[in-house]
Amino acid sequence: MRFRRFLKKIGSDEFFLNFLEKLEVLVAKFLSLLMVGLSLVAVYDLCVFLSELLVQHINQPIFNFPKEGLFEAFGLFLNVLIALEILENITVYLKEHYVQYELVVATSLIAIARKIIIFDIEKKEAFDLIALSIAVLTLSISYLIIRSMNTKKKGD
Repeated sequence: MRFRRFLKKIGSDEFFLNFLEKLEVLVAKFLSLLMVGLSLVAVYDLCVFLSELLVQHINQPIFNFPKEGLFEAFGLFLNVLIALEILENITVYLKEHYVQYELVVATSLIAIARKIIIFDIEKKEAFDLIALSIAVLTLSISYLIIRSMNTKKKGD
């Protein structure tokens, strides 16, 4: 009798959905730990790069940094911001148990902005820049739509 009740319990939809929810939370916690580690590595890379750049140009005026170095520094800085935004996405999910799409689209915009900032016009084709521009446009429109929907929800 007990075994039958046990089988009925673990076969129920409620038990299965509860199991899936716990599994999602466990995976989200694991991903957040990985993102913390990745964020620390990104900060370390940025600090190493900046210190090497400063040492290489210690005797030059501060405004004489090579453009390539500055663009790479901006790219590394944005890597840190993207990692923090992804960590924020996971944190919001852990707190509220839903994906905040506005934050996801904003993170995507930062990632595309990073690509544009480090875009090497000499090595890339015009089509690549056009593709990035279309991505920015569509993500911006998506962001505006999501934000306006969220504003309407808060107003209700």
